[in-house]
Amino acid sequence: MTGAGNVLLIGYGNPGRRDDGLGPAFAEAVERMRIPGVTVDAAYQLTVEDAAEIGAHDVVLFADADRAGPPFALTRIEPREDGRITSHSIEPGALLALADALFGARPESYLLALRGYDFESFEESLTDGAAANLEAALRFMAPVLRERSFRAAACESARFGAAAAALCNGDGQCTKASR
Repeated sequence: MTGAGNVLLIGYGNPGRRDDGLGPAFAEAVERMRIPGVTVDAAYQLTVEDAAEIGAHDVVLFADADRAGPPFALTRIEPREDGRITSHSIEPGALLALADALFGARPESYLLALRGYDFESFEESLTDGAAANLEAALRFMAPVLRERSFRAAACESARFGAAAAALCNGDGQCTKASR
């Protein structure tokens, strides 16, 4: 999708557990950008109540910390009826399936995984590495959110992985050196 569409960004994780707070940190930074048509939510975890909000949007972007992988990765996700639902949390795919079942909503959906390093310490700050990954993801995703160019961005993220973070310029486009 490029251009139209309202976007819901849900950044989730526990800011009191160092890098587990990458999702909410990403959401808070995007909220400060005040991008028209982008609704931002930061939470400790996804809940079944999020299904109603998902139903009111054309695109959903989940942002969460990841323990491995590149500095950040954007991937498309689909509803998963076999996804985990508990009284305390729900996986993004299961939440999308619930939004579909309850509201007939099937928004284009993506997961932004942000690489973290320390998930065990009880501190409300990101490690230096996680903070650098957050900044790289923000540079990459800001134009994606403005232009609604999620599909192309997911392809770029998949093609370049860690190189996308290192070679991403301020416009969110990979430099010629990375192609």
